[in-house]
Amino acid sequence: MESGNSTRRFSSFFLLGFSENPHLQFLIFALFLSMYLVTVLGNLLIIMAIITQSHLHTPMYFFLANLSFADICFTSTTIPKMLVNIHTQSNTITYEDCISQMFVLLVFGELDNFLLAVMAYDRYVAICHPLYYTVIVNHRLCILLLLLSWVVSILHAFLQSLIVLQLTFCGDVKIPHFFCELNQLSQLTCSDNFPSHLTMHLVPVILAAISLSGILYSYFKIVSSIRSMSSVQGKYKAFSTCASHLSIVSLFYSTGLGVYVSSAVIRSSHSSASASVMYTVVTPMLNPFLYSLRNKDVKRALERLLEGKL
Repeated sequence: MESGNSTRRFSSFFLLGFSENPHLQFLIFALFLSMYLVTVLGNLLIIMAIITQSHLHTPMYFFLANLSFADICFTSTTIPKMLVNIHTQSNTITYEDCISQMFVLLVFGELDNFLLAVMAYDRYVAICHPLYYTVIVNHRLCILLLLLSWVVSILHAFLQSLIVLQLTFCGDVKIPHFFCELNQLSQLTCSDNFPSHLTMHLVPVILAAISLSGILYSYFKIVSSIRSMSSVQGKYKAFSTCASHLSIVSLFYSTGLGVYVSSAVIRSSHSSASASVMYTVVTPMLNPFLYSLRNKDVKRALERLLEGKL
């Protein structure tokens, strides 16, 4: 009980953001507003194109639509709050809102992680077992994989939130970030609870390792299958179906790993916040472009959608 009472001594936290220089606030506001609008519009177009174009009603695009939805929710959890804080010249966030923001971020962050693994499995079956693809990756399996991704993501976020709720925050409650990030909150606590801190840092690594292992195994089998093909055209077609997904996987995990390493090595608060922009803002913004530019079916569907609206 003492821990819980100590935590609630603070009614709010302070989000320091990127810079305390008032002359840079308008530039930061305009930049992030632009990126947010591009992210939401781009991912909405992907979702609408998949829903309205019947030839995109396949498992691969079903998971892509859910990935776009997760990206919209992920960015909508952080950027609007930051924009409001800049506009009102207030950098506070209530204790309840901070925990809620962290919970939602963990849910959609892990959902992105699992959806990328599921999409890799889908490409593995399509290329390595094309004759049995419709039998293996059926509608029921797609729904089950999506539900499993949601359940594990929510359970993980719930576990981490329960741990944070038991922590004692004392002294300085300034978060050197533009949102309530789990690692930053753990650094503000004065609770000397090694099992809790170990769980907070180890569980996300394990979940990411499981998903990444599944992706690497799928692409190992895909590459082996492509190499055994005799037709050059067949190799190109098989590779082209994976190019967009592989680009997103590379961007997602490289930026995530970069943030993880930078937060452990670099002690500068602003450097850590800037590095986090790559996976919280830039990656969701680029995903629609990677799929629309490198996937002819999506590109054609978007053109039809825009022409229909015009």
